[in-house]
Amino acid sequence: MPELPEVETVRAGLAPVMEGAVIARADVNRPDLRWPFPPDMAARLAGQRVLGLRRRSKYILADLSSGETLLIHLGMSGRMLISGNPSDPRSASGKTGRFVHDHPAPEKHDHVVLYMENGARITFNDPRRFGAMDLFDTALGEGHVLLAKLGPEPLGNSFNEDYLIAALKAKATPIKSALLDQRIVAGLGNIYVCEALFRGRISPRRRAASLSARRAGGLVPIIREVLRDAIAAGGSSLRDFRQADGELGYFQHRFDVYDREGQACRHEGCTGTVSRIVQAGRSSFYCPKCQR
Repeated sequence: MPELPEVETVRAGLAPVMEGAVIARADVNRPDLRWPFPPDMAARLAGQRVLGLRRRSKYILADLSSGETLLIHLGMSGRMLISGNPSDPRSASGKTGRFVHDHPAPEKHDHVVLYMENGARITFNDPRRFGAMDLFDTALGEGHVLLAKLGPEPLGNSFNEDYLIAALKAKATPIKSALLDQRIVAGLGNIYVCEALFRGRISPRRRAASLSARRAGGLVPIIREVLRDAIAAGGSSLRDFRQADGELGYFQHRFDVYDREGQACRHEGCTGTVSRIVQAGRSSFYCPKCQR
């Protein structure tokens, strides 16, 4: 499932063609994905201007001029694909509902298609249908059921050393599980937790509460560094992930431990090899020699 860097990469790719633009038409080609779509979703989207695109955890949020927010979750295989040429003056034909375009032929799993008045077409393609879309009142803020219990954003000011020290102090679970808990920190997933723990030289087996304040607090800048590196590389292209322009992300070529079982540890001076264990049904990759 795409993690924070992949979702942020998609949001950034959508922003130039969606922010400030009007949705001329929305085609909803099935009644549901992971959950049913909200009633009259196509009609509620049509004619609305996208005031801004935000990301919360692993969700993309499009604030609309109607006072509603469109929530997008990519799920396991969802992709947001951009086509068309927004700069082509011939394509600003939203009043008639016809677009001039350079759009590829529709595909089987194109479940929701947004035709923008600037000529762009935004397609939500999801073969496995684990993704989701919803519309809710923007004024409700983070009261939506998918957002209400999320912890702070790891790149935000509220995620700081004092916060993480206090949050981990009460956790008897392994540090890997604690950092994957979306109530503690939002948006982190398996890949980037493995990478952050490697950079911090902390074993994923280590009980969260047993970390000293120095080591727990020290994870904050490390987590931020890993995420920023991944965003700069366009995310990690594992399995189905693609950026909004269809390109692959490249951070997977820079993994220190993830999916490197049996390979040499990359910490200078360490002679260990990367091991794989299973924790709560997920693979954890780490160096047993230098991660303690």
